[in-house]
Amino acid sequence: MINLLLIRDTFSKVSTLGELFLNGERMCDTLENPWIDNQRNISCIPEGEYPVRLRYPRESATRDYVHLLVQDVPDRDWILFHRGNFPKDTSGCILVGLGSQQDFVSNSTLAMDLLIKEVIHLGGENINLIIKNK
Repeated sequence: MINLLLIRDTFSKVSTLGELFLNGERMCDTLENPWIDNQRNISCIPEGEYPVRLRYPRESATRDYVHLLVQDVPDRDWILFHRGNFPKDTSGCILVGLGSQQDFVSNSTLAMDLLIKEVIHLGGENINLIIKNK
């Protein structure tokens, strides 16, 4: 089992920042939309537990790299972990970075590469995500 834990800790009108842990080890920072009642494309997803799977470039019209697909989100679909730096880069998805400031994560490509490398190293299957607000 691969366990991802996202702890949301900074909330603004335009974004939600957090930290992502993989099997207890801090991996990266995260940026999501603010909470707007789970509305498609403008809100982060609800706190909870979700299965996740690797998603390959051949499955995507817009992502030419391996990324993660969060599954079984109530009233939502196509929630991804992907590259991006600013709230404008996400439509309800989770962006990853190796540093953060208000409404911004940095080094997103490197963070995504490191996250996927580690997930694949651990077998790439049976991925579980827990999201909590601090």
